[in-house]
Formats: sequence, structure tokens, C-alpha cells
Amino acid sequence: MLALDVHEYTSNKQKKMSSIPLPTTNTLSSSTTTTFSNLHSSSPFFAKTSKISSIIKYNGHRNFQVSCKTIDDNNHEHNSPIDISKKSSYSSSNMIDRRNVLLGLGGLYGASTLVGGLPLAFAAPVDGPDVTKCGPADLPPGAARVNCCPPMTGNIIDFQLPSSPTLRTRPAAHSVDNAYIEKFNRAIQLMKQLPDDDPRSFKQQANVHCAYCDGAYDQLGFPNSELQVHSSWIFLPFHRCYLYFFERILGSLINDPTFAMPFWNWDHPDGMRIPGMYTNTTSSLYDQLRDRRHQPPIMVDLDFNGTDSNISNAQQTSQNLTNMYRQMVSLGRTSETFLGDPYRAGGLPGGGGSLENMAHGAVHIWTGDRTQANFENMGDFYSAARDPIFYAHHSNIDRLWSVWKTLGGRRQDFADPDFLNTSFLFYDEKAQMVRIRVSDVLDSSKLGYVYQNVTNQWINSRPTPRVSRALSSVRRLVEARAADDNVITFPRPKEIFPTKLDHVIKVMVKRPNKKKRNKKEKNEKEEILVVEGLEVETDVFVKFDVLINDEDETLISPENAEFAGSFVNVPHHSHGKGEKNSKRKTKLKLAITELLEDLDAENDENVLVTFVPKNGSGAVKIGGVKIVLED
Repeated sequence: MLALDVHEYTSNKQKKMSSIPLPTTNTLSSSTTTTFSNLHSSSPFFAKTSKISSIIKYNGHRNFQVSCKTIDDNNHEHNSPIDISKKSSYSSSNMIDRRNVLLGLGGLYGASTLVGGLPLAFAAPVDGPDVTKCGPADLPPGAARVNCCPPMTGNIIDFQLPSSPTLRTRPAAHSVDNAYIEKFNRAIQLMKQLPDDDPRSFKQQANVHCAYCDGAYDQLGFPNSELQVHSSWIFLPFHRCYLYFFERILGSLINDPTFAMPFWNWDHPDGMRIPGMYTNTTSSLYDQLRDRRHQPPIMVDLDFNGTDSNISNAQQTSQNLTNMYRQMVSLGRTSETFLGDPYRAGGLPGGGGSLENMAHGAVHIWTGDRTQANFENMGDFYSAARDPIFYAHHSNIDRLWSVWKTLGGRRQDFADPDFLNTSFLFYDEKAQMVRIRVSDVLDSSKLGYVYQNVTNQWINSRPTPRVSRALSSVRRLVEARAADDNVITFPRPKEIFPTKLDHVIKVMVKRPNKKKRNKKEKNEKEEILVVEGLEVETDVFVKFDVLINDEDETLISPENAEFAGSFVNVPHHSHGKGEKNSKRKTKLKLAITELLEDLDAENDENVLVTFVPKNGSGAVKIGGVKIVLED
């Protein structure tokens, strides 16, 4: 048998204010209701050290059994248990399939070492959070102290999909009539009038984003692993869950179960301004902490870098549409490049997808008030959800996820069980805490809502190269370097990285394939530019652009094929392990198969990659860059 000694442990996380016993259940994961023990104080937040017992099914010796897939000497799979208390049983013919070692909510989620120092990294979904140990969020300097933790509840119930949902249609915010605006305004007003300690109140709903994004939560079972819902494959499903319960609460408050929240259609020319319903200063939808220079009729800049562009509305529209094409179509050719990298229990977010890295972050910063120290409200994650427009912004992000899956090719959600079984906790319209999993929310229609059908004009906005291949001086330099490494043109990655991105950096990167591939080969493997070892100061607005075979980086825009993509860090805050400025390590993955087609560079052995800092110069360090082929 696989026998692991399970001991009670004492939390030593001094920063946490709350210490309440974990929920107890009778079985590993089959129970649909979790009950918390009585609190030790009348206040849900108090300083005390507690002992926490792993919630598992014990045998008489305080060990637990895990059925693991094994492979025998004949390469046949078996599901019999393995005893790794004896090191000799762990061999090349007795490998553990980590995805079969999935323990239920509250269980022991993998130790870094086991019996005799045997290393074993369990692959498992990020589960949680452990709401009983919610602590102070890591707020930026100058921010008013706020408790972002939710009020405690006696039970946690498992989410159940509606049996026969009546579809609600979320409308484009710029197209709604006065009756809808009045109803929506009333719903938000009623939410704001609820007591602050009501989990359905606007204040508590806004704090959900703060808790999940700014270090208040740790992953369940991993007291030293902060839970972060950005920069990975859980970004889109988390926010879908968030909006779902927010919308249900609104409908309940106005006794209208058919009510659907609006979406800010900033990817359509008619929606590229702050919708009028949010600009009425007497409305509950108004927020005074928005950039005054970006009020209607000013158009949103989906490539916003902190500086307003002095271009015409027609030019801004064109740039926005090509920017959308890049992140939805050419960069979004695979699950990882669009949804983001995997994020597993005990680990760190691996990197965000194209939609999160580009338009999502740009709209957050563009909307936030530049006169505030931290671009409050929308411009910092801790405060973003205090602005009612946050929910319309993310509703459009949610819509675009659904649209992406209709574009064909390999644009499909992950089938990885660690993705599907990732869970979150939210309060519903009955003030019940609900555990919901990613697998529950992949199809919005099963949740009971769809989106108003709008034209996605960006589909026909494929960027074009600025310079023809025949006239390209960059291509001649690339060919010269490829022919003779002694030619001094641009450095190779190993000659310059790691380094801070505090100036424009140009680097020659070798391609894994210098032969033009046919359509079938391109569909099977995507050529991806990987910017690895990124170290970002999380509390700084960071933006940099990545260009390929560009003649002059000062003139480039998303309208041009040479524009490969962007990286945007919306300021947020985390533990940082005592560092003055919290840092996170991540990477950026850009699909470049279509871009290389547009640049007629498919037969080139090397490409010139340019990094252009646009904001937060020096607040990001690049470890390296390479090009790979990925399934």
C-alpha cells in the first residue's frame, strides 16, 4: 500500500489574522456539504495559532491509501495501490501517474518529499481557497486599510448546474434602452444598500477580487503558496464564476431571475467608449475614480501604455481592431497561448494568455484614475471591482472566451483534469457559500446565459507588414548573421540575457525549423516565441511590446504584422517573502506561425526579436528568449 504518515501541524504564518479549524466531512470528497466548527471567538478574525487536521479517510494507523496507476515490466497499466514506504518498490517499472493522486477538498495535497527523502510532486488542481485562514490583503502604499476577507458561514455547498435554465441574454452596454438602465441602476443601488457584513453587498462583492488577487488567500493544503487567479489558465474561468454569482445576486434583489448584466463591447467600434450609463454622476453605476481624460467621446486604447496617443478616431479604431485580431486569432491559436499556462496545486501561475496580457490589462489601466497613487479604482486589482464598470469589462472578456472557441482550429478548452477540477468559493444569491469547479462553467449556456449577437469586425483586421520583404534591411542583417556568426549585427540570447528591460533590446533568435511548413504541419505544431524567466515587480504598471523583424521600433503599432504582442502587468500585491517590492516569476508565450507567414519569413533560420519597454522601465527582468514548436 501507499502509506503516508499524516501528522497534525501548527500554522506558523504570523501574518494571518484568522485561525479557524478546517471544515470536517465524513468522506474524502463525496459529501456535498461541508460544515465549519464553531468559532473560538465572536469575531471571525483573531490572532491565534491553530492545529489543522488533514481531511482524509484514515485507517487505524493514521495512514491513508491512495490508488495509483502503475506500469509493470511489460508496460501494462494497473490501478493497484503502491507501497512507497519501501524505497525498493519505487523503480522505473513502478512509476506513479501523478494525476491519479488527487485528494479531495481539505486533503493532503502533496509533499515535496516522502519516506526516505523520496521526491514526489503530486499533480493536482488548485483547490480552495482555505477561507478559514483568510488574512490581510497586501495593499499598496497609501491605500486605506480594508479587510477583504468574506464573512464566515456554517456550510459550503457544491454547485449544481440549473436543471433546465431559461437563457438570459447579456446585452451590449452601449445599445440598451432607458428601461434596462433604470433596472440595472436599481439592482446595483440595492446591492450597495445591503449591510457591509452581508456577503451579497456591493462592498463584499468588490472585496472578492481583492482577496483572490492580493495575497489574502492561500491554496488549500499549501499554507505557503498564495492563491492568485491571474496569469494562468484559471483567469477566465474564475472571472466567469465571479460574474455568474454577482449577476444572480442582482437578479434576486430586484426579483427578476431573467436579469442579465451588460457587457462593455470595447472591441466593436460602437462600443469603444465608456458606455453612457456609467457616466451619470447621480447613478449607482458611476465611480468618481476614473480617468477624467478618458470620458466620452474619447475612444479606448486597447494598446494603452500610460500615454495618450495623439491619433484620429479612425486610426484608433483601426489599431484596436488589429490588436483584437492579433490576440484572438493569430496569438490565440492554441489553448495555452490564449487561456494561459497550467497552474497546479502548490505551484505558481505559469503565465497569462493573449487576451489577459493585452486588452484586459490595457482597459484596466486606461479606465483607472491617473491622479490616484495606484490608478484606483480600475487600475489596481485590490480596488478594481469597486467600480461597477469592472463587471461590464470582464463580461466582455467572458464573451470573447466564448467567441474564441467558435474560431476553429485548436481553439478548445483544456481537457487536463487539473484544469477541470480547479475550484473556487463564492457566495450565491441566498448568501450560501458555494464550491464551484471549472468543469461546471465551460459552457455559459449551461449556466443559463448567452450574449447579444454582435459583429466581431476584428476578424477581418489581419495586420500587414510595413516593409516588403524585398526592401527589408532587417532581413539582410538576419541573413548576414545566419551566414557568418562573426558578423556583428545583433547578439544571440545567451550573449545578453538575463538583463533588466530598461532600454530597447534587439536579439537574434534561432528558429527550430527553417523550412516552410505546410498547413497540416502548422495545425499540428505551433511555432511559439517564449520569453522566459520574466521577473516582474507586481506593484508596478509594466508594459512592454515584442516585435519581430521590425525596421524601426519607434513607429510600430498593433496595425503592423511586425507587432508580435505585449506583456501587461496590472498592479497588484502579494506576500513577496519579505521583499520590499513583491516580485513574481512568469513567462510570455506568443504564437508566431501566422506572423511569420505575413512577414514571408518562414524559410529564415533566424528572426530579429525586439523588446520595447512602454511603461515600468526596469521593473521587469528577462531571463531568456527562444522559439519552440509545441503541440
